[in-house]
Amino acid sequence: MRLDPRRKNRLSPRSRNLKVTGAAACVAAAALLLTACGQSSDSATSTATEAAKVLPQKTTASPSATADLIEAQQERKRVLDATEVTFDDAATTAVGEVAGGKLVDLDLEGVDDDDRDESPSPTGTGSPTGSPSPTDAASPTGSPTGSPTGSPTATGSPTASPGAEGPVWVAEVAEKDGTVHTVRINAVDGKVIDARVDEDQDDQDKQQTARWLSEATQTPEQAAKVATEKKKGTVTSVSLDDNDGNGVIWSVDVVGSDWKKTTFDVDAKNDTIVREETDND
Repeated sequence: MRLDPRRKNRLSPRSRNLKVTGAAACVAAAALLLTACGQSSDSATSTATEAAKVLPQKTTASPSATADLIEAQQERKRVLDATEVTFDDAATTAVGEVAGGKLVDLDLEGVDDDDRDESPSPTGTGSPTGSPSPTDAASPTGSPTGSPTGSPTATGSPTASPGAEGPVWVAEVAEKDGTVHTVRINAVDGKVIDARVDEDQDDQDKQQTARWLSEATQTPEQAAKVATEKKKGTVTSVSLDDNDGNGVIWSVDVVGSDWKKTTFDVDAKNDTIVREETDND
């Protein structure tokens, strides 16, 4: 039997060239892929690095930073940081100084006293400073507050900034007939500095005060609660006032954590807020 000779397993020159070319292409593609991946990784790293350089780390600014506060806010912060006696406690102390009295005004001295500067103060220049008042001897001015007990003018100006005695609550408490007494309370230890009758009042003033009190069915404490429920903060002033002929209101000042003051006018009959204004200074 005749067998055909075995064919030699050879590639033609053309096939060999195609195979070599294909292999070279694969090697080149692999190299290109590795280079691209490396560049992509390096590019991502470089981009992240550049972003970190451009974008500063976020910081939370504290509203209590004194450097960021304007002058009025700094003053409020200074006074409130030193105050230990709350509005409620000061109100209770003030009313206790006048038998049967009711609070008509309570203000933390040094926290926006512009409204008081516009009108004569009961314990300011209207009272003769050269002659002692009949209430001077009975007034507990000898309390250990550091104020001179022999000088009736030492605590006579409620618009003065808190001095050596520290922050002060200035209250006006009215008797049933409208006679107003001014009571000054140390806002650190709660002790009464001075208490005296407002000598500037005339009969018309007393009648008006008595009328406003008779119309106010809500207490100043209730009005302060309404205001602080609307804005969290510290009550620094509450005063009874006329609502442009539409009844009476309690005007309540609240200082928030940003040291800005918001004034709320609260209807003294139904505890409704009728006006709200924030002082951005």
